[in-house]
Amino acid sequence: MKASDLFVKALEEEGVEHIFGIPGEENLDFLNSLKDSSIKLILTRHEQAAGFMAATYGRLTGKAGVCLSTLGPGATNLVTAAAYSQLGAMPMVMITGQKPIKHSKQGKFQILDVVEMMRPLTKYTQSIVSGDNIPPRVREAFRISQEERPGAAHLELPEDIAKEDSNVLPLPRSRARRPVAEEKAIKNTVEMIEKSKNPLLLIGAGSNRKITARMLRAFVDKTKIPFISTQMGKGVLDERDPLFLGNAALSANDFLHRAVEKSDLIINVGHDDIEKPPFFMEQNSFKVIHINFSSAEVDQVYFPQMEVIGDIANSIWQIKERIMPQSSWDFTYSLKVKKAVDEHLLEGADDPRFPMLPQRFVFDIREVMPSNGIIALDNGVYKIWFARNYKAYEPNTVLLDNALATMGAGLPSAMGAHMVFPDRKVLAICGDGGFMMNAQELETAVRLKMNLVCLILRDDSYGMIRWKQANMGFEDFGLQYENPDFVKFAECHGAKGYRVQKTNDFVTLLKKCHDTPGVHVIELPVDYSENDRILNHEIKEKSKMI
Repeated sequence: MKASDLFVKALEEEGVEHIFGIPGEENLDFLNSLKDSSIKLILTRHEQAAGFMAATYGRLTGKAGVCLSTLGPGATNLVTAAAYSQLGAMPMVMITGQKPIKHSKQGKFQILDVVEMMRPLTKYTQSIVSGDNIPPRVREAFRISQEERPGAAHLELPEDIAKEDSNVLPLPRSRARRPVAEEKAIKNTVEMIEKSKNPLLLIGAGSNRKITARMLRAFVDKTKIPFISTQMGKGVLDERDPLFLGNAALSANDFLHRAVEKSDLIINVGHDDIEKPPFFMEQNSFKVIHINFSSAEVDQVYFPQMEVIGDIANSIWQIKERIMPQSSWDFTYSLKVKKAVDEHLLEGADDPRFPMLPQRFVFDIREVMPSNGIIALDNGVYKIWFARNYKAYEPNTVLLDNALATMGAGLPSAMGAHMVFPDRKVLAICGDGGFMMNAQELETAVRLKMNLVCLILRDDSYGMIRWKQANMGFEDFGLQYENPDFVKFAECHGAKGYRVQKTNDFVTLLKKCHDTPGVHVIELPVDYSENDRILNHEIKEKSKMI
């Protein structure tokens, strides 16, 4: 068969349902082969957005999302998405076109070495130089992208290779089971936990898998050990749990850091070094158990005394089966921290001021969103407020990026979530700066008849950097801009646009948008003037009083 047909059949064999992207001249054979396949092409307005959507698909399903671009500028537009996938551990396969590699007539027009460009940003990158090589290259790209730790893979399909004939067939998907931790490691871990006085469970990014969540639930139910989470560990366990102390949204001085300092043993599950651990081992006397798919990367901050290496869910299950809760465990201080956190997070939740304060709009959004509703955060100072103040009830219902932490991903990520869960409520939360980086995808969402809401938090500046500029003693300079009329902007793309005029109107409007089919854009003026008082000073002083 034609090589481009073979490529598409290999993708079908991998279970690919959607391809997000923008084809170019060099992809036309592939595009024609895609026309009659079971795979749906999701045509976007920018390759970067296509990559964010594909990565989010991978994050939510565990199967590699797929995105497509042409050569040259199309491929370079995928670079940020590749880094987003790679650092965030989201499985994704990128397919890029290329000029003919056997007989070129255009010199070096648009030609870059895309494979080498992608090498430091991916787990696997290859140019396909023969039609017969397509099946093993596709199988390997998906296998490597999806295995722990997940990430990005890249395949380049040159124009002349796509036209070749081939007699080979797609390779079937292979099954693999991850290795499990050795028995001695489990035994020693159980002994360490049982001998500790006040252990604390820390849930990291690598724990955000469904099976792991179930095993951790069983572990906490049996042991009653309090737990905290990193930003990308949010929602692994229901944060309404009376044993949940809080989220590590700040680097230091928050309430939960006091609980960490008082603990003598940290059970660190799914630690990913793209996220800073909420502790510094050199400054404390506690011990750390590292439970993960792979061994720890040791440095002056993180050097665990025990490592349990293997499938995380299986490791937690083995530990849960062996461990016996101890009467000598004392969680009195941790529960005092829990009480202080809960009281603090309620402060400002009913503040009537307008423009709205973060404490209020985060509280209101939590009141409106159902348990399985998904919020997809872009990047800005509001991310800290959502990490701390917004309780996640289920895994992967708070899609924030604490890895690459790129702006521009909020709306495309929400769109990717809608593709996976079309019956759930989905809310994109963007600063005005981040929204404008991929605002063109409103047209894509409207064209695809999506049902989602995009909330634009308007402060007319790059607020996170402006806050840090002030904290570091610099003058207020170079970070303010003017915005379009977001209501008209939404309407000209075929969406519905709204502007919040009063604080008390916000909840009613948000409910209305979620209950009405279509794409809705809400402009919400916000006031970040209390960031410094609360996040830099008040938390530090109040937490000392516990």
